[in-house]
Amino acid sequence: MGSPTVTMRCPSCGQELRAVLAPAPPTQWFPCPSCHVPVPVAVPRDLPPLYSWEILPGLYPHHPPLRPPRWRATPVVSIALAFAAALAAISAGLLGYEGYAASEPAQYVVSGTVFEDSQGGLVPTVGAHVVLSVDGSFVGSTATGPGGTFGFAHVPAGGIELNVTAPGFGPTTVYTFASKSYSTQTRGLEITLEPAGPNGSSVNALTPFGDLETLLAYVGGAAVLLGTAAVVAGIASIAVRRPGGGVPGVIGAGAAVAVPAVLIFLSLGTAFQDVTIVAGVVGSAGAFALVLASADLASRGGASEPA
Repeated sequence: MGSPTVTMRCPSCGQELRAVLAPAPPTQWFPCPSCHVPVPVAVPRDLPPLYSWEILPGLYPHHPPLRPPRWRATPVVSIALAFAAALAAISAGLLGYEGYAASEPAQYVVSGTVFEDSQGGLVPTVGAHVVLSVDGSFVGSTATGPGGTFGFAHVPAGGIELNVTAPGFGPTTVYTFASKSYSTQTRGLEITLEPAGPNGSSVNALTPFGDLETLLAYVGGAAVLLGTAAVVAGIASIAVRRPGGGVPGVIGAGAAVAVPAVLIFLSLGTAFQDVTIVAGVVGSAGAFALVLASADLASRGGASEPA
């Protein structure tokens, strides 16, 4: 085997130095070609690359450990959380406005047609008794006229309940809603009576809210939850930039993801579509931040970065 050739840097000037080592002595000196300072080198006892660790300690500068390049997701997560926090606050404000508008007094017209299901098909029912209540309070009653039609004027806002009865048919109940911010069908209602029997009664709910108080309670609760999510995401957008901010980033992103789920759980998704669209964007931004924050936290192994 030929004499080994080693490459090193001069500890004085940093100039690269290549030297051919002799079998002996164990430590040999070679002048630097730039500054001419003698540089000691230990004769390797093993084949390359093991001999590279046998250079005398303390004579050569230590290179920093190699680290794989990593894309820093922290700034992107912070921006996404700030964006989600702003939209969540807007959603809470929109819900608050919708609740205020729904509580304002107003009057509506409720009308429709009552049919009976006979062998020949649907036939208008004349003389059916229709009772209208709003939020559990009696408002008025009437009988269907020619063509099975009925109508009520000056009906206040709230949850509307129509109870329809006729001889030989089971009672039918229809629930609908009317307010300035949220309304379901109140005009042109078509109510079909079923033949009387052990379970002849039927219920047709056009709204998930039985009264105005329930709607306002759901809207208020959702507004508080959305406001809380906005605060959590906003704090997380700041905390994620600090050392060890991976966990707050995941928590803030999770709060943003929960925003559209709150509306769906409280049956407000179809009632207020403008708020639902904004909440959907909040959830998308939160999901994006959650993926980045989780991946960044996993890449760190849960450890905090030095300041």
